[in-house]
Amino acid sequence: MDANQTLFQDFLLLPLTDLPNLKGVLFCAILLIYLLTLFGNVAIILVSKLDTSLHMPMYFFLTNLSFLDICYTSTTMPKMLQLLLAEKKSISFLGCVVQMYIFIALVGTECVLLAVMSYDRFLAICIPLRYSCYMTHKGCIALSVLSWLSGLLNSVIHTVFTFRLHFCYSNKINYFYCDIPPILSISCEDTLINEKLLLCIGVFIGWTPYFCIIVSYIYIIVTIIKMKSTEGRQKAFSTCGSHLTVVMIFFGSVIFSYVRPVSTYSMAKDRLISVLYSVVSPMLNPIIYTLKNQDVKKAFNKQVIQRLKVS
Repeated sequence: MDANQTLFQDFLLLPLTDLPNLKGVLFCAILLIYLLTLFGNVAIILVSKLDTSLHMPMYFFLTNLSFLDICYTSTTMPKMLQLLLAEKKSISFLGCVVQMYIFIALVGTECVLLAVMSYDRFLAICIPLRYSCYMTHKGCIALSVLSWLSGLLNSVIHTVFTFRLHFCYSNKINYFYCDIPPILSISCEDTLINEKLLLCIGVFIGWTPYFCIIVSYIYIIVTIIKMKSTEGRQKAFSTCGSHLTVVMIFFGSVIFSYVRPVSTYSMAKDRLISVLYSVVSPMLNPIIYTLKNQDVKKAFNKQVIQRLKVS
């Protein structure tokens, strides 16, 4: 090993801000977002399980997305809150490995899961007569398992190849959680292999699901336009509009963050972009789906609001 190479016991993470006046405000804002995210996604899971009218493939995948978002935020946001208050802003080497593995696994899983959800909408709207044949209970479970396995395998590869590197001079990560780009930026080794892996695997885990979603929605929009029923068109646009909004927010920020050369990384800008998919997107998912989806709103009113009134 070169004399300039150092094995660190831990890494130093940077909070969202170092300004004392803003730390308290940011802490309260992030805590509120975290609690809203947990409440919204837990509510969707409970309502989908309790209300029999939502026992359909679409809501099975939506509960998967909600569970994923709960895990997602719980991987990064508690540490983000700690960094704003604690004097010691470090994370152990093992803790960094575990955090990055879980986070990247969840990012990959969500990419594939959103594509699966678009496939479900494509079948429901474009081939409604065969929908029940394709979207069986076993088929839904298989697609869900495929999403999770894709994310886990993707993360294994990136985690192994990232932490085989040596880190020199500084253990300071210019980020508020352990992620691939900021960790590669402090390595003193050639990261060309890691960059190629990000680009190559990114094609399968990022771009391929994204293009599948785009193709699905081209067919969906054409089919909706041909519908004679105004009510049917409105319901279809409402359901698909929710999913498409989530897709644009999530994929736009994720593809920008991972599928590009390390030389173009700008930690200051990337920190802001990462907030979109690690903080904002998980909070918006339940809001978007409940505000635009009449079935979810009716079920939520029936299972939660009415029960609270009775009690």
